[in-house]
Amino acid sequence: MASDPALELDGVTRRYGETTAVDDLSLSVAEGEFFTLVGPSGCGKTTTLRLIAGFEAPTSGSIRFGGRDVAGVPPEDRDAGVVFQNYALFPHMTVAENVAYGLNFADPPSGVSDDERVAELLDLVDLPGTQDRDPASLSGGQQQRVAMARALAPGPEVLLLDEPMSALDAKLREQLRVQVRNIQQELDITTVYVTHDQEEALAVSDRVAVMRDGTAEQVATPRDLYHRPTSRFVAEFIGDNNLFEGQVRAVNEKLATVEADEESLTVDLGSWNEESISVGDRIAFCVRPEAMVVGGDSNRLGATVESAEFLGETTRVTLDWAGRQLLVRTREPLDGDVAVGFDPADAHVVERLS
Repeated sequence: MASDPALELDGVTRRYGETTAVDDLSLSVAEGEFFTLVGPSGCGKTTTLRLIAGFEAPTSGSIRFGGRDVAGVPPEDRDAGVVFQNYALFPHMTVAENVAYGLNFADPPSGVSDDERVAELLDLVDLPGTQDRDPASLSGGQQQRVAMARALAPGPEVLLLDEPMSALDAKLREQLRVQVRNIQQELDITTVYVTHDQEEALAVSDRVAVMRDGTAEQVATPRDLYHRPTSRFVAEFIGDNNLFEGQVRAVNEKLATVEADEESLTVDLGSWNEESISVGDRIAFCVRPEAMVVGGDSNRLGATVESAEFLGETTRVTLDWAGRQLLVRTREPLDGDVAVGFDPADAHVVERLS
C-alpha cells in the first residue's frame, strides 16, 4: 500500500482583504523529493512557503504533513526546518550556538548530544572547526550554510528554503546550489525550495511548480517543463523561446500545416490530436532557440541578424523575421541575411487560440 505524501496542499487559498495571494492551490510532495516553487514576483510562491511553515494560516483549504492535518499547529511544532532569504542568524551567538538553537525545543536525532549534532552538521555543510566563530566573520555563502545546518539540527520532517541564495553572486550561487542538492540527497529529506531563478529551479529539482497568480500553472519534472510546457506562460517564463501563432491549413495524423506570417510551417501536434486541433483553428506553438537550425531543410525562414551575444559555449543571435524577433543559439557567429529552420518534432503546441 502506497504511503501518504510527505506534504499535501489541498485547495489552499490565502486572502488579504480583496487581494488573493494563493488561489485554490493543490500540491503533493513525495517523501524525499526536492520540490521547487518558481515564478515571477507576486505569484504567491513565498506566501505558499509561509503557509506550509505555519507563519500564516490559510483562508481555506488544508495542509497535511505525512497525512496529518496541521491546521492550528504552530511553526515550532510542525517538524519543518526553515532557511530564510536573509538567513536570520543571531549575531550575539557563535556559529555553534546558532546551529544548536533549534535543539532548545527538540532533542537531536539518533540519540547524539547537542555538541555531537552541531559538529556532525558543520561537517555536512563543509564548515568544520567554525563552532566558535562569530557569524559576522563568515562570508555570505558560509552564513547560508550555517543557516541550513541550524534548520537541519532537530532532524525535521520537511526542509523549507525561501530564496536562500538570492543575495549571493552568480558564481557562488552555482556552487552552493550543487551543495544544497547534495546535502538534500544525502539526508533524503523532503524539501520545498522557493526561487525566482528558472535556471536554478531546473538545475536542482526533482519536480517544479511554475506559479502564476497564486496557483500552479504547471507541475512537472525540469525536463518536461522545458521541452513540453503546457501553456504560453510556462513556455515564455522558463528559458528563451520562440512563439509562433498561425492558422491550421491541414492536419495529417500528428502533423499540422500552419500558416504563420504568410509562411507555411509543419508542426508535430504531440500530445494534441486531430480531435482537439482542426483545420481553421488558430494555434500557438514554440521552438527553443537551440532547435533552430541555420540553413535547415525543414520550415525554412529567411531572416536578418539584428544582434549577437557571445556566451562562451554558444552565441545567442537575435534575428528579424517578418518584422518580429527570433532567437537562435549557434556555435558560430552569424551576420547579414540568413536562413533558419526547425524540425516539426521540435515545435511544441502550447495553446489553441480559436
